[in-house]
Amino acid sequence: MALNADGNKNPLRRRREDGEDNDNAGVKRDRTEASRLCLDITPHDSSPATLCIIFPVLCFSAKHYDPDTTEPISCGLQTLEELLSWKRSEANPFNVAAVPLAPREPPLASCPLRTLVSHDMMGGYLDDRFVQGTIAEAPYSFYHWQYIDIFNYFAHKLVTIPPAVWTNAAHKHGVVVLGTFITEWTDGAAMCEAFLKDEESYRAVADKLVQISHCYGFDGWLINIENALSAVAVKNTPLFLRYMTDQMHERVSGSLVLWYDSVVEDGQLLWQNELNQSNRIFFDACDGFFTNYNWTEQSLEWMTDYSGVQGRQADIYIGVDVFARGKVVGGMFETNKALEMIRKHNFSTAIFAPGWVYETQDKSEFRMNQDKFWALLSDYLYIHRPVSPLPFISSFCQGFGKAFHYRGQREAERGWFNLTAQEIQPLYYHTELEDRGWLRSRGCPEDAWNGGCSLLLDGLIPATHTAPVCAKVFSLNVPLASKTLVILIYKPSAGITVSLELKTTDASLSFTACVSAVTSVSPAALDEGHQLVSQYAQLCGGLNPGGWTVRCSQLELCGCALREVGFSIQRDGEPQDTSFSCRVGEIMLLDVDSLQVPPERVQGMCIYDVVWLRGAGTSPQSTSPCLHLNATLQWDYPTKLVRHFRVYWRRLRGPDPRIPPGQLVLVGRAYSHLFRVTELAVAEPPGLLELVVEPVIRKGFPVPESHWGRRSLSYTEDLT
Repeated sequence: MALNADGNKNPLRRRREDGEDNDNAGVKRDRTEASRLCLDITPHDSSPATLCIIFPVLCFSAKHYDPDTTEPISCGLQTLEELLSWKRSEANPFNVAAVPLAPREPPLASCPLRTLVSHDMMGGYLDDRFVQGTIAEAPYSFYHWQYIDIFNYFAHKLVTIPPAVWTNAAHKHGVVVLGTFITEWTDGAAMCEAFLKDEESYRAVADKLVQISHCYGFDGWLINIENALSAVAVKNTPLFLRYMTDQMHERVSGSLVLWYDSVVEDGQLLWQNELNQSNRIFFDACDGFFTNYNWTEQSLEWMTDYSGVQGRQADIYIGVDVFARGKVVGGMFETNKALEMIRKHNFSTAIFAPGWVYETQDKSEFRMNQDKFWALLSDYLYIHRPVSPLPFISSFCQGFGKAFHYRGQREAERGWFNLTAQEIQPLYYHTELEDRGWLRSRGCPEDAWNGGCSLLLDGLIPATHTAPVCAKVFSLNVPLASKTLVILIYKPSAGITVSLELKTTDASLSFTACVSAVTSVSPAALDEGHQLVSQYAQLCGGLNPGGWTVRCSQLELCGCALREVGFSIQRDGEPQDTSFSCRVGEIMLLDVDSLQVPPERVQGMCIYDVVWLRGAGTSPQSTSPCLHLNATLQWDYPTKLVRHFRVYWRRLRGPDPRIPPGQLVLVGRAYSHLFRVTELAVAEPPGLLELVVEPVIRKGFPVPESHWGRRSLSYTEDLT
């Protein structure tokens, strides 16, 4: 069976999550067949190289690939032996973050009240472990990145390596990502005695953790020792922390090492719920301290005056358990009570397990509950701005949806999840206006231009409200070109006029200076005959494709930076209470001069790690045994220029020469220079097929097919 639009179609995952044994769930493969396939992998400009594959040999580590489909997956490390034997050459290339940490304003080091989120979700590595995404009807996603500074992926493994999908989404928004190193109970105590026994041992562990972070592209570690330590081990713990922190700072720019409030200086496991003289030795050796959750306001008051805190108050992260386990302040939909108290005393905060809104509430109302939760906290959080060069683009995709859309068309009619597909997120809020008026901003999966959802602005303009309603959408820092093309794709309801409002400032001003020096500007609309409008209309299928309105305009400014993007919504006609909605599909800001630069070519495309499987596949619709191709594609292309790559295949020749070549069929989307094709049903040998990679560049215009990557692959059965 050919893969559908996003290339992720393994229903076995859902059965497994319902409790079926992973080793036997629905396996239909015949892995004992003795035939061989001879394979030719041929680019257009070179001679074929023959590779003979014997199936059913599976050469992939179960740690990095799904055993049934060979799909790449993320995972952690369970034992000290696994950690100490870890090698970069054996790392999972698919779990390397494709997105570097974006700069932001204000910089993290300048934030006096930081917010950390620790993602403790049902043991971790759920839908998010599938690096290339997965089918998911009701997944958990996080998209309020503008409110937080640090994201910690937490699970009860010795070494929890954040799935690349989380690192990619966080980094787009300038949010630092931490993995977790945790020891617990009797086994954890034994591990600590082993690696904290002397300098050589603790340095070996620290070096491996630094190498793992550097290799996979995340930004540091939460160290959580939740077992008692011997006198020798506890003496070496601050030395381990200091060495590891220094090494992280040297290897990974902007990195952090945080310590969790657990062990005290005499080695006892004794949570303090505050920083004090008993645990200060660990805080002094690293970048920050994450307190346990059972603190009181008296604890906060005491720490405010404690000498060990002075000058580092921002490095104290007061823990808040959203599940409200134990004797805590706030929690659940009253987590704001804890935040209010913490901010009153000028401390940072660590919000633990905000997935409570997903785990305990109606999953069909997930977006509503998530927005409600963060709206309650918003008074105690600040908004940071990602610093983004042109082009700036967002389709508001949250990394999941009921269907996948591409240029206003539905390509896959099913639920999906892939956080790497998440784009820069807007502000989500509900604002009350005078005389019962209101305005709301939310993600809506019912329709989209690209990805899984659009931004829906709706509300009520009261009859007494004569001025336009202003809806703020983005808070940014985007240096503008002398000529900037602005493309807006939207669907307004009847009876209103919608216009784009941009706020700019002098690009040379500092963050603090520019806050009070912004200027509102409106881009000048381009007429339909303008060359750029014609080009973009042709790409979209007109200026009103599928009910969407495509509006092109231009800004001509020198030395300016975009600070805010918003909409002005004005009622048409006579004053009366007017309900309205405006669905925003995409906003693009492009440097006009860069549009003339020819696109790059896909280079160096190759195919490797080929595995043939014969069987009915893992789809419930797949019943007839057939031959499946599984293979990794790799190519070279500047990833900073693309939104994603579209991967296709087509049959060039099968065993029956009377059947003409097939059309290109979409296999999936790649967000880096790697993609694993899995369970691609192909004709029986002999056969010839082609795999194709199309770059979808950030400028929006198509790349000529002559610039795509192509490899043909021929295969025959060898019965010798």
